[in-house]
Amino acid sequence: MSDSIDSLIQSIGEHARTASREISRAETSIKNRALIAIAEALEANAPNLIKENSKDLEAGRERQLDQAMLDRLELNETRIKAMAAGVREVAALQDPVGEITGLTYRPSGIQVGKMRVPLGVIGIIYESRPNVTADAAALCLKSGNACVLRGGSESIHSNRAIAQIIRDSLSEVGLPEDTVQLISTTDREAVGAMLRLEQSIDVIIPRGGKNLIQRILAESRIPVIKHLDGICHVYIDDHCDMEKALKIALNAKTHRYGVCNAMETLLVAKRVAPIVLPQLATLLQDKGVEIRGCDATCTLIEGAISAIEADWDTEYLAPILAIKVVDDLDAAIAHIYRHSSGHTEAIVTEDYSRARRFLREVDSSSVMVNASTRFADGFEYGLGAEIGISTDKLHARGPVGLEGLTSQKFIVLGDGHIRQ
Repeated sequence: MSDSIDSLIQSIGEHARTASREISRAETSIKNRALIAIAEALEANAPNLIKENSKDLEAGRERQLDQAMLDRLELNETRIKAMAAGVREVAALQDPVGEITGLTYRPSGIQVGKMRVPLGVIGIIYESRPNVTADAAALCLKSGNACVLRGGSESIHSNRAIAQIIRDSLSEVGLPEDTVQLISTTDREAVGAMLRLEQSIDVIIPRGGKNLIQRILAESRIPVIKHLDGICHVYIDDHCDMEKALKIALNAKTHRYGVCNAMETLLVAKRVAPIVLPQLATLLQDKGVEIRGCDATCTLIEGAISAIEADWDTEYLAPILAIKVVDDLDAAIAHIYRHSSGHTEAIVTEDYSRARRFLREVDSSSVMVNASTRFADGFEYGLGAEIGISTDKLHARGPVGLEGLTSQKFIVLGDGHIRQ
């Protein structure tokens, strides 16, 4: 089995490398035509996508997947329309490929600048969410990259159906269908084989649980753009607007539970905690959120469970929230520094100086003032469908959109210039 898996993945990689050369030089107009065709085909095939997705949901329930996982797995008409809208939004975005910046004359008379170019072949390994298949393919296509997709076994039927729609649409407009390839086997050895394909794949982007990403980091011979956890914090400052604080905290936790930009820890300044926490607790508990708090929190909130140290380092992806009462902004920043995964943090305050300090000192990929962490998203940032949110500092950070899937090369313009 191992030899056949290696052979399969190697063939996929070779086909992707060949397709990458063609897609890298494709005109923006034809890439956009392909994206519009994909969006229209996704909507037209919604009944079949829902049918295939139902197979995955049924299998997931038999495997006793938790509710958060099933929520990420589900496709319905609304989500399919959103998926198609995301593809159309990518089509409407400016094409970064070929953009020249920083062109300047040197004393020698040559001009030196930088041109934005595709990365080449992008390998994407992901779990649960079948919409990633469309999001990833759209972003890779628009940025001039080929992609090799490896979704989780729990969404195999959905992913196959979406990938086939994409490949058919590529062929319709005259682009190579191998620009987008899905590894359709659910054999776990396929991931290992993919991670050894450094001659064909230029970068790996994982989207999934911590165990998956840690495995990829340990085994990959290929550079990885990653994020491990979404342990996001909201700090309610003692100079906050109370109405804003309640609204932001409630949205950051309860808008959707199974997403990486949901708030997992709430920090509250001790001076306003007696006012904020009882009101917020009522709102949270009405939505079935379990509260795990420090001693001060448990004193202020009836029914709160005493938090243990591990709670400050847990991405729940569920209706569970850790709450800690802190002395001040210094204590909040110190807690975030110790426990943050570097994803997204927010402060609620009317104090301009504190807001600026929070922005400057908190070192996460997104830092917000008076806004819900749920905005840490490619759509909301105007990037189109994101391929993931990177907590790395190199080569891309935060939501990875089109620009994050490109690199820059130096270009030199001369007119017979020679070096003296």
